[in-house]
Amino acid sequence: MRFTKSLIAVVLLAASLSVAVGQPVRTLIVFAASSLTDAFEEIGAAFETGNPGVDVLFNFAGSSTLVAQLSEGAQADVFASANPRQMAAAQDAGRITGEPWVFARNRLALIVPADNPARIESFADLQNPGIVLVIAAEGVPVRDYTEAMLTALSADPAFGQTYVDGFRANIRSEESNVRQVAAKVALGEADAGIVYSSDVTPDIRESVLQFDIPDAFNVIAEYLIAVVEGTADGELAQSFVDTVRSDAGQETLERWGFVRGVPERQCRYLLFIPVCW
Repeated sequence: MRFTKSLIAVVLLAASLSVAVGQPVRTLIVFAASSLTDAFEEIGAAFETGNPGVDVLFNFAGSSTLVAQLSEGAQADVFASANPRQMAAAQDAGRITGEPWVFARNRLALIVPADNPARIESFADLQNPGIVLVIAAEGVPVRDYTEAMLTALSADPAFGQTYVDGFRANIRSEESNVRQVAAKVALGEADAGIVYSSDVTPDIRESVLQFDIPDAFNVIAEYLIAVVEGTADGELAQSFVDTVRSDAGQETLERWGFVRGVPERQCRYLLFIPVCW
């Protein structure tokens, strides 16, 4: 009897293994802004666990780089942008289906190396001659937010255009994504950099000091997510979007320094101007 039970167990195990082996793998390709790397990798791992047979592949880069790839026909299922402008560009290129959702928000932050060789004490010091400043390149969402910050500073009597001119004169490097900005500062290759608050991740936290940017000049970054037109698996793509917007997804984003997105907030774009409701 023991032998019979063992044999039955072996047969059942073999059958289950054959089903598992024969089950086709569903691949989901997610294009996401580089600042989402840590949070999305965690969400992706949880998504794979909850959906056996699904393999989530990420392409992390500056949002403008991702839009360029999408415009050239790159295969993707989901696009997550760090600002409305790049989502609008993807939509204008015919690569977005449905309306994008605002799923997270962020804030700008100033970081310097932990040993602070330039002796920066506040945001105001970024205009001082000789500061080696690194920011993101034009077209990268964090650069757009940085420019909005500078516009606000130029209009304030306490800073004005003199501050902005000094800030710009100190720019020594412009990086293709925000994580490269953070890495350069953490490695001591720059005296200061403008990143998102969420970019001060555990792997660089001991290597940098973070200074707050005054609320009057800081910018609230909005992240949007949408299913890509031409996705190979629309149902799976929508399921991932729903997971990001779920309570579990939002809690993961919060752990990585993001602010929750606005519930049920959608955006449509008219001539690259976001109209959200």
